[in-house]
Amino acid sequence: MTCRERVRTALRHQQPDLCPWSLSFTQDALRKLIDYTGDPEILEKLGNHLASVAPTPPQAWVEIAPGLWRDEFGVTWDRSHTHKDIGNPDGALFPEPRLGDYRFPDPDDPARWAAFGEFVAAHPHEFRVMDIGFSLFERAWTMRGMANLLMDMIAHPAFVDELLEAITEFNLALVRRGVKYDVDAVQFGDDWGQQQGMIMGPRLWRRFLKPHLERMYAAVHEGGKYVFIHSCGKVDEVFPELIDIGLNCFNPFQPEFMDVYEMKRLYGDRLSFFGGVSTQRTLPYGTPEETQAEARRLMREIGKSGGYILSPAHAIPGDARPENMVALIEAVQNQP
Repeated sequence: MTCRERVRTALRHQQPDLCPWSLSFTQDALRKLIDYTGDPEILEKLGNHLASVAPTPPQAWVEIAPGLWRDEFGVTWDRSHTHKDIGNPDGALFPEPRLGDYRFPDPDDPARWAAFGEFVAAHPHEFRVMDIGFSLFERAWTMRGMANLLMDMIAHPAFVDELLEAITEFNLALVRRGVKYDVDAVQFGDDWGQQQGMIMGPRLWRRFLKPHLERMYAAVHEGGKYVFIHSCGKVDEVFPELIDIGLNCFNPFQPEFMDVYEMKRLYGDRLSFFGGVSTQRTLPYGTPEETQAEARRLMREIGKSGGYILSPAHAIPGDARPENMVALIEAVQNQP
């Protein structure tokens, strides 16, 4: 089987010849791995089954001062200290609960799609994923500010509706064009959870987010593609609703606060999972033997009858031990 065939088989809840995998790294982790192995080309040797590409134009990010970057939506991100992979929003684009004369970027900008098509064509054997990051709640709070947006859900619900509707329309335009390419899935990145539960709670998630998610997922399915989401945190209480509105695969499937084996038992016939290897416990604090044992159990038990793509529960963080990263690579590449 090719990588693409394995993932498609798994998403049909059938058993592929090998459990598919996709390993990703933060900048700090990748530097540690390269230093440890002495191999600057190790990423190209992983055998990852997924190839992800975002429809973003080359000018999407502009460095406006040392350590400060502005994205295509006008949000300034501070990358001068920690979390250089993304950064932290510096101020609020909307200091008051109104859009004013703000205009969203052009989803049909030709520059946005030129490299996109080339990327898809260059990965014929991988499962191709169109990635829309910060796709709804995250896009809204980066523009308005987290605390402001959460308070707006109570004090200014009409503004929240207006903002989320505008974001959804932008995303729908991306989806409708993106699914015309030979991609296999669209993944929406949108963190709703924290360690103990959902940031806004299930009631407000249903009120503000779920209707927009349903429309976006429907657009993906209309294009004949699979729907993936990436949502960090403990959000399993809405798994049944996500399944009902068309979700096919959930990531990052974090074992620190979710019993991944119970999730497979409860939902594994209707939902596929992508993730599962502990980035908070095993990779930074475990041994290579523990890392391999965890990966092998996940592939054996969660991967039984398909429905699973093994991956770290997030891009591997900089505090992960390089010998554990190597052990994980060996575990997926040397499946029995």
